[in-house]
Amino acid sequence: MFPSLDTKLKRFEELELQLQDPEIIANTQKLLGIQREYGGLQKVAHAVKDYYDREENIEAAKMMLEEETDEDSRAYAQEELDELLKEQEKVKETLEDLVTAGDSITRGGLIMEIRAGTGGDEAALFAGNLYEMYQRYIERMKWKMELISFTSTGIGGVKEVVFSVTGEGAFYHLQFESGGHRVQRIPETETQGRIHTSAATVAVLPEATDVELVITPDDLRVDTFHASGPGGQKVNKTESAIRITHLPTNTVVQCQDEKSQHKNKAKAMRVLRSRVLEQMQREAQEERASQRRTLIGSGDRSQRIRTYNYPQGRITDHRINLSIYKLEHVMQGELDEFIQQLLEFDRQERLNNPGEDESEK
Repeated sequence: MFPSLDTKLKRFEELELQLQDPEIIANTQKLLGIQREYGGLQKVAHAVKDYYDREENIEAAKMMLEEETDEDSRAYAQEELDELLKEQEKVKETLEDLVTAGDSITRGGLIMEIRAGTGGDEAALFAGNLYEMYQRYIERMKWKMELISFTSTGIGGVKEVVFSVTGEGAFYHLQFESGGHRVQRIPETETQGRIHTSAATVAVLPEATDVELVITPDDLRVDTFHASGPGGQKVNKTESAIRITHLPTNTVVQCQDEKSQHKNKAKAMRVLRSRVLEQMQREAQEERASQRRTLIGSGDRSQRIRTYNYPQGRITDHRINLSIYKLEHVMQGELDEFIQQLLEFDRQERLNNPGEDESEK
């Protein structure tokens, strides 16, 4: 019925077989990657299988109706057929929603990066607030979070934090958090009660799979160096920190949080793959820019998407002109109202632009 969903079902079945392969089971890193992709495809695969199972039942019911001569048996067969057709309409609606959601619904994971922007120490404190907000939301959604790198400031703020999130629907729900987040509030260090404006940027990167992106050793330059902590304190005395450069795109990632060079390299590669995939997707979107709608989730980090106004207790999402006077609740991880309205806005745009290439997501 939907070729793109059939492709996802086929990929799901391939991964199912791979998860039984002893060689893959023995390779922890590869196994985790396959499990993430497999988990992301489960919802679609089960819905498509359900559709085909019901199609077979409908055909069987039609044959029974044609063959039956007894009046009561025909009435029973017709009743069963009507019920199956009614149920199949609901399954069709589910499949239509999955197609409308694009590839975002099948993403098994994401990499999120939060960086302090303009505003000095206050910007770093705000970046820390955003990090805590997303942590609480992820915990509420019962997803798994793994810290990849964390750079703090001396006053308890966050200069940069990178972490991964895995779980059903994680990328789908968080995809529109990319962009500039602005805060308006009176800093604790402000003696005259003036409101300051600071900013932080958030990037939500789709975690790349082996199928989507192949990176060869020749594409990489790997440098090692001594890791160091705040104030010049040594994290360790060995060259465990890793810097990886993807030569074709000049994308650079470094990781030093782990004491093991191997673990740092694995984490850095996850971030690198996601950044390269995001760049490829962005370039593809730009090529189609004249033919597609204005995406609410363009991923442009310079785009101001949301303002957090503390004096008024208000948060405004500028893309959909939605203001909510529940700032304290939102900062505690209650992001559902924003996220659901953004998803519905995106869904309506996709329904109104049925020719749009769903691979953009």
